[in-house]
Amino acid sequence: MMGTIHVLGAGLAGLSAALRLAKAGRRVVVHEAAKQAGGRCRSYFDPALGLTIDNGNHLLLSGNRDALDFLKLAGAPDGVLAGPDEAAFAFADLATAERWTLRPNAGRLPWWVLDARRRVPGSRARDYLAPLGIFRGAAKAATIGESMACEGLLWDRLWHPVLLAALNTEPQESDAGLAATILRETLGAGGRACRPLIAVEGLSAAFVDPALTALAHAGAEVRFGRRLRALGIEGGRLTRLDFSDGPEHLGPDDAAVLALPAWVAADLMPGLSVPQSHRSIVNAHFALAPKPGAPLLLGVVGGVTEWLFSYPDRLSVTISGADRLLDVPREELARTIWDEVSRLSGYAGEPLPRWQIVKEKRATFAATPAEAARRPGARTHIENLALAGDWTATGLPSTIEGAIRSGATAAQVLTGAGAGNRVNAALRGAA
Repeated sequence: MMGTIHVLGAGLAGLSAALRLAKAGRRVVVHEAAKQAGGRCRSYFDPALGLTIDNGNHLLLSGNRDALDFLKLAGAPDGVLAGPDEAAFAFADLATAERWTLRPNAGRLPWWVLDARRRVPGSRARDYLAPLGIFRGAAKAATIGESMACEGLLWDRLWHPVLLAALNTEPQESDAGLAATILRETLGAGGRACRPLIAVEGLSAAFVDPALTALAHAGAEVRFGRRLRALGIEGGRLTRLDFSDGPEHLGPDDAAVLALPAWVAADLMPGLSVPQSHRSIVNAHFALAPKPGAPLLLGVVGGVTEWLFSYPDRLSVTISGADRLLDVPREELARTIWDEVSRLSGYAGEPLPRWQIVKEKRATFAATPAEAARRPGARTHIENLALAGDWTATGLPSTIEGAIRSGATAAQVLTGAGAGNRVNAALRGAA
């Protein structure tokens, strides 16, 4: 008889594991310390704005297969992710006022670099060969700075902003292997894998709410307000979960997925190797609807603003690797960013609207070779315990795709190939 699998944490990694396990016919109980699911990928009502916002702006790409499979498995409605029909990325340079749109072609053969209308202004086709150094350096656990020249027009206008956004770490010091995986699964797979996708109605509506509904329909139980205090381990097995409201004893057929932040997992499992250094992200939100025709996503160079998202009811900015901004007063930061956003969005000269600044100090682990080497695998030395989280060894940096992939891997560790086949069949039926 199959026992219960306890999923500890209801962020995307935990929800991914729980969905896979429940769809494979296992009894699943999800335990979450907070009053809501989603972790760092959720929506909430912000009274300063009078709007529902996400606790971080997130861009997905059409090549993020694990994230898209998660939506299918959860039964998310069509259209929860919006984006152009082709791979198109609008950019603006605040210093020169230039604007352009990067347009990779659909297939794997990158003929688009031969067309000046599709590439960065002022760049040459041969300039786009630089990332090949990342793939060569990836085998040596090198940094990007050791794998390619980090200078020049194309670096400033494309590779630096794209890699910084993906890795949330200054690219020169970032792990080339992580960058190689990103490029291989997206741009290297052709424009079909590079269409930008955004949850315009919010991350909770796209990912969290459908997952909770699917779990309920599958008979899984989700318990909120349960903070895990300790793990009881005997004879190489997990036998007890000590929560703030009392213990939960595990039977001989029970198991668990630990899908909590890295620093929490390390406290619960002394000796566990986890990333130690983290990087911040700053998000700015302005309660002003975008002008008609505004691009859904705008990459920005030459300023503090890096990516401008045009949601139906607000303009939102994301700034990666933002440790330098953590001590800047919030109102000063809001005014600086609004000065840039107003010029970019057709609101030049307009007064500062209602705003919110969200500073997330430990948004992601630092994507350096040293920190990447500290990431543990899903399998642990405890027979019936697996790990999940974007900080585990997914091969990706800290992203939605990595978090969801980690949950699927943890479920596979605990249930084996048979469960994976059943889940894959369910996905094919949902497609």
